Amino acid sequence: MVFDTAGRVVFDTARRGRAWMVVALLWLAYLINYTDRQVVFSIFPVLEKELGFTGRQLGLIGAVFLWVYSLCSPLAGRLADRFRLEWLIPASLALWSLATLGTGSSGSAGELLFWRGVMGVTEGMYFPAAVSAIATLHPGRTRSRAIAVHGSAQFAGGIVGGWFGGWMADAAAWRRGFSLLAAIGIGYTLLLRLGLGRLPAREAAPREATGVRALASRCYGTLAAAFFVLCAMLWMCYAWLPSLLHQRFGLTLAGSGFTANAWLQAASAAGIFAGGALADWLCRRIPAGRFYIVGAGLLLCSPFAWLAFAATSLAMFKLAAVGFGLFAGMMMSNVVASAYDVVPASSYGIAAGALTMIGGVAGGLSTLFAGEWRDSLGLAPMMACASVAGIVAAVALVMVVRARFDGERCARDTMESTP
Repeated sequence: MVFDTAGRVVFDTARRGRAWMVVALLWLAYLINYTDRQVVFSIFPVLEKELGFTGRQLGLIGAVFLWVYSLCSPLAGRLADRFRLEWLIPASLALWSLATLGTGSSGSAGELLFWRGVMGVTEGMYFPAAVSAIATLHPGRTRSRAIAVHGSAQFAGGIVGGWFGGWMADAAAWRRGFSLLAAIGIGYTLLLRLGLGRLPAREAAPREATGVRALASRCYGTLAAAFFVLCAMLWMCYAWLPSLLHQRFGLTLAGSGFTANAWLQAASAAGIFAGGALADWLCRRIPAGRFYIVGAGLLLCSPFAWLAFAATSLAMFKLAAVGFGLFAGMMMSNVVASAYDVVPASSYGIAAGALTMIGGVAGGLSTLFAGEWRDSLGLAPMMACASVAGIVAAVALVMVVRARFDGERCARDTMESTP
């Protein structure tokens, strides 16, 4: 912090520039992260033809990755709370790039699923460490926006991965495509390590709860449940919309991969920026502001998720994708930031890691069940059930959060009025 001659605080522009530079570096890393995980969903028809994948095995492509990714995330969160982030983050990037290379060299369904599991382990190291670094560098007034900017990379990565996967499948060059992605990731690792420099450390205050104990909060638990439902809907969209559009509307693989992702991801990016800015503004006026944005986003996006699968025309699909993406983005921009409002700084890693685990389990279950029951139940009815669950979870979150923060305000008012 810098002071003028009168002792007043002068805004440290160098420190702010450094904080946003780290966000930019991590944005590119997260873009690569999502491109590498998303690209495979656009080559499902090729995998069925060349490697003999069944519907269940196609569902397992998403499920195996997400289950391994999610189960490793709490451990990755603890690593982020204990070790230097400037080394942990680039190591994750290098390792998942090697897993991407292995995916492209797979000669059977079992081998490809193995590499998806390896990618789950290695990519799982990234997110808790990255958001911990961002939250540490950005105080409350810019935290939601910084996390939102970083999170927008997943939407750009989804678009790039969806298009690139379809393109390399149409060009019969999917194996070379995976090799190219791996080379890009490994090349960026060194630049990322140099750019991060030395990040600030976070230490627990005396008697402060750490680890899983720091997550023992009704607000955090209800937030996690709401995030579970959102991720179930989100990953069902990621995994199955390209194939649905290809079959229902006769689009090419590249066209269906692009259309399934572009409208959804572009709207999500808009929602994540709007949600971050709105939450930073609202939380200065209402302490629970970030939580309310999360609840409103989930409530409003849920009906559009069903409509995306029930659409009978491309125009209707695009409208549904934009509606779902916009409000889902508003929620996603504030899930981790809301958790950090009720979790101590020394447990930022485990808080993000546990949320990642919960979201990954939800996404894995939804992609697997969709693959198993797509012919018997249908994708639209399954998404309708998830949409109803989203509305219920949103209402429950608002009620729990309101009780928590109203109780704290009453207690504070009572203490201030006591002589």
